[in-house]
Amino acid sequence: MRAETQNVVNAIEKSLELLAQRMDWETAEYRLEEFNARVEDPDLWNDAEGAQKLMRERQMLVDAIDGYKSLKQELDDNIELIELGEMEGDDDVIKEAEAALKALRETAAKKEIEALLDGEADGNDTFLEINSGAGGTESCDWASILARMYVRWAEKKGYKVELQSESAGEEAGIKSASYKISGPNAYGWLKSESGVHRLVRISPYDSAARRHTSFSSVWVYPVVDDNIEIDVQPNDIRIDTFRSSGAGGQHVNTTDSAVRITHIPTGIVTTSSEKSQHQNRDIAMKALKSRLYQMELDRRNADINAAHEAKGDAGWGNQIRSYVLQPYQMVKDLRTGFETSDTQGVLDGDLDGLMAATLAHGASGKSRADANAED
Repeated sequence: MRAETQNVVNAIEKSLELLAQRMDWETAEYRLEEFNARVEDPDLWNDAEGAQKLMRERQMLVDAIDGYKSLKQELDDNIELIELGEMEGDDDVIKEAEAALKALRETAAKKEIEALLDGEADGNDTFLEINSGAGGTESCDWASILARMYVRWAEKKGYKVELQSESAGEEAGIKSASYKISGPNAYGWLKSESGVHRLVRISPYDSAARRHTSFSSVWVYPVVDDNIEIDVQPNDIRIDTFRSSGAGGQHVNTTDSAVRITHIPTGIVTTSSEKSQHQNRDIAMKALKSRLYQMELDRRNADINAAHEAKGDAGWGNQIRSYVLQPYQMVKDLRTGFETSDTQGVLDGDLDGLMAATLAHGASGKSRADANAED
């Protein structure tokens, strides 16, 4: 086997090792038998929510086992084909198997990253909140560019995107926007995007065409499942109604239907500006519970907690990622060092590389922390 092909095989085997580790391969089949036994219980659906959760967990395990077996079988089959081709001197068979292995390496790498999405709420839908920061009109425009970037990323993933609320900038862009993004592992993918994002470019609003730096913040919170109880006391919240701003014309709101909920103990504020006040109360309350749940997750995770405590204002010294359009083209994540010159691709929603690097970085950090704890 050629050295280049052996390197490909080694990379696939490394991914398989991680997949086996994440699912605890030695006990996976036994756990699946336990799930199957519970599924056959005639009283299972007496608790519909519990049954649905059980079925989701079982399906996740089935997918993990089947995915691992499929990758392993395809790897073994193509290695066997190469060995057979070498024995018979058939270069066409060798080339075909080598091409298949290269494709398999990409698939295995993708599965490896997906396996990192095993946090408590990673599989949940998510709320995504964007706020303009230091920089006035420039930052409002930058916030709208970020909103477009995340919407396009979500659409490429096949996720459902729902605008919860939006506040327009005075001259351009948006002051803030909140979205609900629904799909498998939506929170797991987007959670690494929380933080301040910095843009450097020639300003389209500067007649002198000078270079400007703008900041906007992105915060991500998991949608709380019905089986997760978050206690919100009526005395701890203030509910205000107001007239939401629209695009004008016949669709502008003429009643105080928008809702703002303020959680007094924490200062958390959530809003929704759909047409129905009842719907807005429900959406804003769910968003509040998600924010409170995120705070609880932060308390359990020292790394995330430290990041949130240090987030500060959306300005210098607090950014997690820089998007430089002038005098050169580069997007660089300051936590992982991952960078790319394809700035337009990133702004068009090609974020998987940046997200995957952060997930891998977080996983390696946790592994080191676990190892230190054992010492």
